[in-house]
Amino acid sequence: MCLGHSAWADAAQADNGKIARSQITGSPSALQAHKKAVTTPPPALHGRDWGVFNAGKGVAAGFGTVGAPGQPRWAEDWIGLATMSQAKKRDDWFNRLKYISLTDKGDIWLSLNGEERLRYIFENQPMMGAAGKTNASRVLLRSQYGADLHIGEHIRAYAEFLWGVAGGSNYYGYQAGTQRERLDLQQGILEVKGNLLGAKMGVIGGRQVFLDAPVSMQSGRDLPNVQQTWDGFRGYAVWKRFRVDLFDFMQTNKLPKDVFADGTNYSARMYGVYTSTALPNFSVMRTKSQLFADVFFLGYLFNGAPAAIPTTTGTQAGSTRRDNAGLRLWGNIGPFDVSLTGVFQGGEFRPAGGGSPTRPVRAYAVNGVFGWTAKSLKEKPSFALQADMFSGGSYHSKDGAVGTFATPYFPLPYYNDVTLALTSQNLIGVGPVISATPLPHVLVKLHVPFFWRESTQDAVYGTGKIYSWRNNLSGGFIGATPQTQVAWNFAPHWTWTHDIAGLVASRGMRNAGAKDGAFYMQTMEFKF
Repeated sequence: MCLGHSAWADAAQADNGKIARSQITGSPSALQAHKKAVTTPPPALHGRDWGVFNAGKGVAAGFGTVGAPGQPRWAEDWIGLATMSQAKKRDDWFNRLKYISLTDKGDIWLSLNGEERLRYIFENQPMMGAAGKTNASRVLLRSQYGADLHIGEHIRAYAEFLWGVAGGSNYYGYQAGTQRERLDLQQGILEVKGNLLGAKMGVIGGRQVFLDAPVSMQSGRDLPNVQQTWDGFRGYAVWKRFRVDLFDFMQTNKLPKDVFADGTNYSARMYGVYTSTALPNFSVMRTKSQLFADVFFLGYLFNGAPAAIPTTTGTQAGSTRRDNAGLRLWGNIGPFDVSLTGVFQGGEFRPAGGGSPTRPVRAYAVNGVFGWTAKSLKEKPSFALQADMFSGGSYHSKDGAVGTFATPYFPLPYYNDVTLALTSQNLIGVGPVISATPLPHVLVKLHVPFFWRESTQDAVYGTGKIYSWRNNLSGGFIGATPQTQVAWNFAPHWTWTHDIAGLVASRGMRNAGAKDGAFYMQTMEFKF
C-alpha cells in the first residue's frame, strides 16, 4: 500500500512529457494500486536511491511519490544534474533552477521549485445539502515556492512559502484556514543525514508534510489550497530490506490570517513508529513479485470539534487519545496488485467538563485492494476492486466503549469520496476502480463506491462533520458516489484536470433529509 498524491490530478505530473501514473491507493488509494512494485527501478534523476524501497516511485521509502515533481518537494534530489551533459540539460529550461552550484567544487548547491494552481469547484448540494449553501462555486488560487539548500552530503535546509486566495459565490468553509492564507512559511526543515550501521539515516526537524501513514487515515490535505503540515521531527533509517521511521509532531495552526502568523496547534498531536520489511522476491506466472510487510503505531491526541462524539440529540464535546496499531501487506503477486491493511484503535475519550466518566475506545478498520493491469495493451487499462470497513459505535451509549473509528487528520479524499461528503468513519465501502491512458498524455480514472453505515446505531460522518440525522435515519445503506477524472498533461510541467462526481443517496438517507448532489472540479496546474 503506497501513498500517493491527495488528488488524482497530482498523480499525473509531467515526466519527460509523459503521464506519471503514480500510486494512489490506501496506500495506494484504491484508484490504482501498486504500479511498478514488480521490480526495483533505478533511482530517478530527482530522487534518492532507496534500493528496493524505490518501489512505487519511491513511495515505499515513506516520503510520498517522487515523480516529476515529488509530493513533498524536499524529497527530490537533483544532484544528477551536476554531471549531466549540457545538451541534455537544455531539454528542460527549468533544469537551470534545479542545480545551482554555490561553490567551485559544487558541494554546496541550491534547488528551486514552484507551483501555481488555479482550481474551480462547483457543488449544487454540498455536504449532502447540510452545508447551508446551494449551487456553491469556489475559486481557489495557490502560489507555492520553495528553495532547497544542500551543504555537502550531510546537511540540507528547505524553506517553502505559500500564498492562498479563495473566492466565488455561495461558498462555504473558508473560515477553517485551509483555503485563504496570506504569505507564510508552509514548510521549513533542517535535515542531517548520512550512512550509519549499514543504513541510510537521517533526522528531519521543523515544519513539514508527513506522508508515512495509510492514506485512509491521514494525508497531505492537498484538495484545499493549504496542505496539512506538522511541527516536530522525524528520524528514519533505511537498510537493504528493512526501514524504520520515528516521529513526533504537533499540527501547524493555520487559523491566523496575518502574514507569517502560522504557529503550532498544541491540541493536535501525532506520534509513532512505522516499519516496513521487503519480503524475499519470488515469481508468479513468470512475473517477478515483491511484497512489503509494514507494522506501525500511530498515536493521536486531539480535542475540539474533531474529538466530539454523537449523542441522540447532538454531540458531546471532549478530548481523546487514539492508539492505532496496524499491519499492512502490499505489493504485487505476479501480474496482480494487492493491498491489505488492518488497524486496531484503542485509547480513551474524556468528556468535557468532567461530569461524565472517561470512556475507553475500541475501534478498528480493514482495507483491501486487489487489481490487475493489462500491461501488454497500449492504453495500460487497470482494473481493481476496493473494499473498506471503518467501525462505528452507538450514539445511545453514554458510558460504554467508543466504537467509532476516528480519522481526525484528513484521510485522502480520493481514497473514497472526493466531494468530502463522507469520510473514513462508521463506513463500509465497496466498488470498482478502473484507469487507463487512452491517448498520449491523458489519464482517465473511474471509481464507483457503494457505501453503508457499519453500525446503524451510529451517525453518518463527513470530513470534519457529524450529520444531524439520527433516529429518523433508517437502514444502513447510504448510497453511491460515482467519480471520474480526466487529466491531460498537455505540456511539460502543465496539467489540466477535470473531476466529476455525484452522490446518489439511498431512500433512507433522502427521507432523513439528505440530498443528491453533483460535484465538478477543474484544475489548471503548473509545477517546476
